[in-house]
Amino acid sequence: MQFTAKEVSLLLNGTIEGNPDAIVFKLAKIEEANEGSLSFLANPKYESHLYTTQASVVIINKDLELTQPVKATVIRVNDAYSSFSVLLEKYNTLKLNKVGIEEPSFIHPDAVVGKDVFIGAFTYIGANAKVGDGAKIYPHSFLGDNVEVGASTTLFSGVKVYHDCIIGNNVIIHSNAVIGSDGFGFAPQADGSYHKISQIGNVVIEDWVEVGANTCIDRATMGSTIIRKGVKLDNLIQIAHNAEIGSNTVIASQTGVSGSTKIGENCIVGGQVGIVGHITLAKGTQIQAKSGINKSIEEENRKWGGAPATTYQNYMRSQVIIQRLPEMEKKIEDLQRMLKELQDNSINK
Repeated sequence: MQFTAKEVSLLLNGTIEGNPDAIVFKLAKIEEANEGSLSFLANPKYESHLYTTQASVVIINKDLELTQPVKATVIRVNDAYSSFSVLLEKYNTLKLNKVGIEEPSFIHPDAVVGKDVFIGAFTYIGANAKVGDGAKIYPHSFLGDNVEVGASTTLFSGVKVYHDCIIGNNVIIHSNAVIGSDGFGFAPQADGSYHKISQIGNVVIEDWVEVGANTCIDRATMGSTIIRKGVKLDNLIQIAHNAEIGSNTVIASQTGVSGSTKIGENCIVGGQVGIVGHITLAKGTQIQAKSGINKSIEEENRKWGGAPATTYQNYMRSQVIIQRLPEMEKKIEDLQRMLKELQDNSINK
């Protein structure tokens, strides 16, 4: 794929300075670009690279005043960073724009497949499954019986979606994620063994959700494990049975959410956070990485940290005190020594 500076400028509603016919066929950072590259400058601290870059075309802010000649063709826009992000999205869309059904793959006769879909080789689609228009199912994926995948949703290679699960529109699920595996439900027996409790619910993922690679979302014991609209889940996350993640909440890698916990909308959860089961986290809650949440949080829009978690202000004060512990220990030892000297002097008198 290659484009001229003029075509890029029209897409971004920009103004060209230089050769409008300059050809670009790849995107690159301004300090690493070479001939044929399209780059951008948004951060002023990188301005020096503008005058030495080998890029063919560079996008810059409309109000940037040049202090030296620029070899590259320049496209001026209102916001270089936003404009370049638009190009990244267009580039990615074009690169992933696959259509058709590859062989070998298995699609059950009772499954319904929409228009303009892509189904990669070695994919299995079960009975009564539904795949919406424009969906892309990459190779080695599995869709069990009665699974629904919405329009323009992408499942990358190796995604497994167990039976009865529902995935909305414009969802992205990255490689090797597992949707709808059994919840961790076992009943202790008198002899010390555990009896498996059948998990007959499902997982519901609403529109515009992104799920990272190797993340697991367990099906509900009964009812649904629910991931609300706009949620973003990082890689290597565990969402347990009957949990509910509120809309537009983001959760970083290696976090575990235990069963039947409900996280409110617009929450931010750092990496390696552990959240116990059967609690509720209020709207707008922010949790620092490596924290442990062992009770419900009822106050909205508060920050928390530590294990067990406390308010962010208390957590930071505790960290300051911890840093001072060696100094405080020395002071205590000095005070103990002084006290002993006073006691000794009192006895001798």
